[in-house]
Amino acid sequence: MDIQVGDKLTLKKAHPCGSHEWEVLRIGADFRLKCIGCGHQIMAPRSQIEKKIRQVSREAK
Repeated sequence: MDIQVGDKLTLKKAHPCGSHEWEVLRIGADFRLKCIGCGHQIMAPRSQIEKKIRQVSREAK
């Protein structure tokens, strides 16, 4: 998958705050994601996140 820093990801399962939207802060073997709803940050393995992605949105530059 072609995911870049700054992309917005919509995941299949909601965060406990109710948001499905995450912002990509770091990419590599692990992703660092920030919840758009509450600002909580997580680090998770790339393989785990790629399975949960529903949609990738890019900001126009």
